[in-house]
Formats: sequence, C-alpha cells, structure tokens
Amino acid sequence: MVKGREPFAAPAGAADYRRRVAASAERNRDPILAVLTRVLPAAGTVLEVASGTGQHAAYFAPRLPRLVWQPSDPDPEMRASIAAWVAGTGAANLKPPLDLDVRSPSWPIDSADAVVAVNMIHIAPWAACEGLLAGAGRLLDDGGILYLYGPFHVGGRPTAPSNAAFDDSLRRRNREWGVRDVDDVTAAAAAHGLELSETVDMPANNLSVVLRRA
Repeated sequence: MVKGREPFAAPAGAADYRRRVAASAERNRDPILAVLTRVLPAAGTVLEVASGTGQHAAYFAPRLPRLVWQPSDPDPEMRASIAAWVAGTGAANLKPPLDLDVRSPSWPIDSADAVVAVNMIHIAPWAACEGLLAGAGRLLDDGGILYLYGPFHVGGRPTAPSNAAFDDSLRRRNREWGVRDVDDVTAAAAAHGLELSETVDMPANNLSVVLRRA
C-alpha cells in the first residue's frame, strides 16, 4: 500500500539527494511533538507507520531520547528518503526504515509500545485504515498507544469548511480516499481491542486521535 503524497523536494544544499522535504511536516511537527511528549510512554519502542519523507522521525527521535523510534514505509523512494534523514540525524535511538504494508497480516516487527501514523488514513483506502488498526491491535500490549493525526470528520460532519473541501478533492483524486470520521475509526478500532482515549484539537483544523489498547 502506497499512500498518496503531497509535493516534495530535496532541501537546498542537502548532503544527500535522496532526502525529501514535505512542507506540511515542517509546519505540524511541533504541535504533534507536544501531544506525543504527553501521551507516549516514557520509554520503549515507537513504530511510525507511513513515515513518508522521514522528517518527523528525524525531528522526534532526538527530542524523545528514551524512546526507540522505528520508521517504516511501503514506498522504496520514501524509504530511501527516510534512510537519508536517519543518516543525517545521527540519533542513536532512530532506526533504519522498515518495509511495512499495513494491509499485510504479518508486520516486520515483533512488538512496540506505541504506533504513530501521521497524515495517513485519509490518503489511503479504508482497507489501509483497517489494516493499521488490526496491526496495532496485534502489536500493542495492554495500555499501548495508537496515535493518529490528520483531518477528521466528527459525528458525520466536517469540523470546518476547509475539511469538507479537502474531502471532496481527495475523493475526486481517488474514490477510495477521504477524510475519515472519528466515530467510524473508533468503531473499527474496538474490534481490535483499541479504545478512544482522547482527541486533541490541532492547528489547521486537524485532530490528534489517541487510542489505547484495552
């Protein structure tokens, strides 16, 4: 499963041409980090699903030094970018990227204390969201965290006109994509032992959705 991608480019003067930059990752990294610092365990392994360019992994890992950060992506071009960011960061707790398709019944990692997916489920088929929830349910022990970030509908309604317009544009690009409803995600999560812990309002009409393994 390769999710949709926003336009990206190599940073000016980058030492490694494989390293890509997505503007949204630069904008949202600090608000996301503020939530992660509060909800993630004090120590352990965090699996980041659909890590994309690798910017978040490179930014979060050095700032969460007691956590082992494991990025992943099914797209080889993105894994090359992640690897370049990993090499440039030099953080001892940041691992090379895994090739992980969330729809696979077997993931290339045995355990994790938390799973993080940023801007994934709206630019991938619903089956990918179901696969993410199923995989997190298999991987996490009781109390483990699944963190989701992105635009969401709530109670069947967009949280802002911009999210309604974004949903329309996604569905025009691919009829299997679209802004997901928190209620639909939490209902699907329950089948895999995951319960909604909290939602957090984020900039630009996004949400952090925190699910916990029961």
